[in-house]
Amino acid sequence: MLQSITTTETITSPSNARVRSTMKLRDAAVRRETGLTLIDGQREIQRCLAAKKEIVEIFLDVDSFASLSDTDQKNFELLLREASTQHALLTPLSTRPFSKIAFGNRNEGLVAVARFHAEALADFKPRPDAPLFILEGIEKPGNLGAIFRSADAAGVGGIIICGKGTDASNPAVIRASLGTVFCVPIACDTTSAVIQWCIAHNQNIVAATPDGTTRWHAVEFANQPAILLGSEAHGISSCWLEAVTKKNITLETVALPMRGLADSLNVSATAAVLAYESLRQRESSPKNSNVKVPQKNASR
Repeated sequence: MLQSITTTETITSPSNARVRSTMKLRDAAVRRETGLTLIDGQREIQRCLAAKKEIVEIFLDVDSFASLSDTDQKNFELLLREASTQHALLTPLSTRPFSKIAFGNRNEGLVAVARFHAEALADFKPRPDAPLFILEGIEKPGNLGAIFRSADAAGVGGIIICGKGTDASNPAVIRASLGTVFCVPIACDTTSAVIQWCIAHNQNIVAATPDGTTRWHAVEFANQPAILLGSEAHGISSCWLEAVTKKNITLETVALPMRGLADSLNVSATAAVLAYESLRQRESSPKNSNVKVPQKNASR
């Protein structure tokens, strides 16, 4: 079936220069230098294409392709054809070199190289009439990817990433987000720059902390606040509290009750609770009372 799609010659050597340079995109420094990243998986690549992000190249495991069902081969062909119309280079690899660039045992036979990174804060254009997430120092790619999934599902307006943590272009973040990272407006900057942005935009802030003064359901999300979440280990930095002391920003702390042994929720679980509480309040407001929201299976 691939004969109808223009591809380059099949690469069979794991030491091929293009394979080795592609492998390096698992490294954050190389991603920052090149502006490129890797996308593992068919669904993630499809969502990148749908979001009109630039895919530079797609690598295909031709050995595994031959063992796919006719239906799966057709789906691959449709994806590759769409990528080709967007001028992506299509490169077949044999299994040995492909395994060098694929994501371990989650290999689906497709890996894409895409030009993707968070926007500068000055260019950030969040969706209107929805809260934002401000994520400071999120360390684990799985948590960051899961937050993107919740943000996409609950209609969050955008995500601002700051502090020392993982970046949105990390291939593991893309994979954990199921490709929703391409569909949510993203910006990245230093914590001090984000605080200045909040001041300039008169942005109310709700910060999730273990000793928060307000219950999660009592927060007024109608004013579309920024929901601030800190690192898994240390929470939000002192910069935010210093800005409150100087009366530069308005910050309300919120806590979720913990009835068991653990003293806090996973940061992505906290994000999901607050995102959906915001959605509940928005949908229960009088102006949205007649809006019907499509129902999907949340467990997928």
